[in-house]
Amino acid sequence: MTALVDRVKELAVGFDDETLKSIEIDPLIIEAGAIHKVSPYLKKKGYKRVIVAADAITYDIAGKTLEEEFAALGISAQVTLIKPDRQGDVIADEASIVQLLLDIQLRDAEVVIAAGSGTIHDISRYAAYTARIPFVSVPTAPSVDGFNSKGAPIIIRGEKKTIAAIGPDAIFADLDVLAAAPARMVAAGFGDMLGKFTSLLDWSFGAAEGGEPYSEEVAEITRIALNKCIEHVELIADRDPEGIRILIEALIESGLAMLLFGQSHSASGSEHHLSHFWEMEYIRLGKRQLLHGAKVGVACAEISKLYHRLADEAEGLAFAANPEKVRETIASLPSEKQIREWLRQVGGPSTTEQLGVDAELLMRSLQEAHHVRPNRFTLLRAHMNR
Repeated sequence: MTALVDRVKELAVGFDDETLKSIEIDPLIIEAGAIHKVSPYLKKKGYKRVIVAADAITYDIAGKTLEEEFAALGISAQVTLIKPDRQGDVIADEASIVQLLLDIQLRDAEVVIAAGSGTIHDISRYAAYTARIPFVSVPTAPSVDGFNSKGAPIIIRGEKKTIAAIGPDAIFADLDVLAAAPARMVAAGFGDMLGKFTSLLDWSFGAAEGGEPYSEEVAEITRIALNKCIEHVELIADRDPEGIRILIEALIESGLAMLLFGQSHSASGSEHHLSHFWEMEYIRLGKRQLLHGAKVGVACAEISKLYHRLADEAEGLAFAANPEKVRETIASLPSEKQIREWLRQVGGPSTTEQLGVDAELLMRSLQEAHHVRPNRFTLLRAHMNR
């Protein structure tokens, strides 16, 4: 078991052995050259027929190396290059899932290797789950916290839905590969982590005012991972190997926290609902997609702006059962200005204008995005339903 999983287990006081076992990923390798350990792992497990899921970019980054190393060990491998949509984006939708599923069936594959970032992982985890075979994670960028998630956010007929799937049997996070990822992908991973500021606030509000289930241990695991990123923002901005290690570990720790709790409350609040709303609107309009983490980071700043404004207004939190307690919680939330400064520091977009989200879409999303996950009792939802 890795030190990272052990750290999470130490903080998971009160969780039973079965739950703790559910977050074990063996191996979970985060080191330079980790990609070269995938083929010996598959050989040891006795896999003979594998599918490598990638896109045209991630094939060059990792898929080709995997394909060659599998062949050298006598493992039969087929690469499935997930096709982009009409706008040129590879997205996790019905078409992508069916494309991978058909190849799994045709090859009678025993395991799927997800060589890519968040989208490739979402496609792989749901296709593998449907085919009842495992999948293995080979991330190519530290861009999202969903590598070890068991939920797959899928676009179904233009609507974003998170569907139960499976987590990876193993993760091979190669620091050489991750450090070479485009700066905007690193900034997106940092933006996804920044979103925990508002998701954790929404979660504590939902537990106190909406009766949502809550775990202080899971919140603390997420908070520690987030704070590590903030403390080392300069290293992450420079794409220093140590900064990249800190970022990918934080992203995976956030994923482990979600696995422990069995739901995504700790890592996904109103900021994610805004991000999903923008994504669905872009699909409806036939526009090129924006990076998930870039959207989440900017959405986090917008939600912080709104929540601080509500706290400053005399009657802004009148809808809350305990407005003073909510006001105290919001006081600990970093300001919109600070969040934008961190985003600028890592080289990501810090405003909706830089992101490409216009004022009308922003206004509409603040009014309607709480409907994306109607079962989540966020502060945004309570404010809009007052």
